[in-house]
Amino acid sequence: MQNQVEGIVIRTMPYGETNKIVTLFTKEAGKITCMARGAKKPASRLAAITQVFTHGSFSIYKGKGMGTIQAGDPLESLRHIREDIMSTAYASYVTELIDRLTEQDEPQPAIFDMLYQALHAIDEGYDPEAITLFVEWKMLQTAGLTPTLHQCANCGSTEGEFAFSFQELGFLCHRCFHIDSYIIRLSPALVKLIRTFYFVPIERVGSLTLKKESKSLLKQIVRTIYEEKAGIRLKSRKFLEQLERTPEFLPKKEELPKDK
Repeated sequence: MQNQVEGIVIRTMPYGETNKIVTLFTKEAGKITCMARGAKKPASRLAAITQVFTHGSFSIYKGKGMGTIQAGDPLESLRHIREDIMSTAYASYVTELIDRLTEQDEPQPAIFDMLYQALHAIDEGYDPEAITLFVEWKMLQTAGLTPTLHQCANCGSTEGEFAFSFQELGFLCHRCFHIDSYIIRLSPALVKLIRTFYFVPIERVGSLTLKKESKSLLKQIVRTIYEEKAGIRLKSRKFLEQLERTPEFLPKKEELPKDK
């Protein structure tokens, strides 16, 4: 049976000398894995369309086993992601997280839309760290984790000072700080940011400009949730953290002239 799907390449692995196994996240069918025969050959018509982060239309033959990519037409290459090492690292983290948390052949159009918008935002030069944080908070529900962020996880209060509790998996108000000795206190601005990342669609967020300290704390919280509550630590995280620790070794970008 021949199917036409719109998808984004989120993972590839070599198979034999000339073939690739390609994982697509598609609009119609969710995550699917296919064989791309001959795609490792530079002259192959499948070589370009099966590069990671490529958004395309794919013709797939599905028999009893794994599907086979027969042909594909690129819709967008998102090549700027591949030209910048930091963008590549963050985009790789995003795609690995979505790959890790989703099942095969399960249509999830909302996740496809989020992936599409996140990769486009990174490709267009928006802060990749902020975009990645957005995806991390949004994917908690897919991981089966539903933190209490609209009110105090203990007493239900919606007013007062708040802190994050890993024990309660959510916010605690100042009246309930005593029930967890390891809370992370949050400013009102950080409380609002966490709620924005978790509840608001990415297209409504616009281009957020976040302080480095804010991103660091939000990253610490969400990644601790994944590790402690779901046992998830991604391979791409190690490389990403190495880059974040040694920014002085990254290629220098040309600075735009400042306004006088």
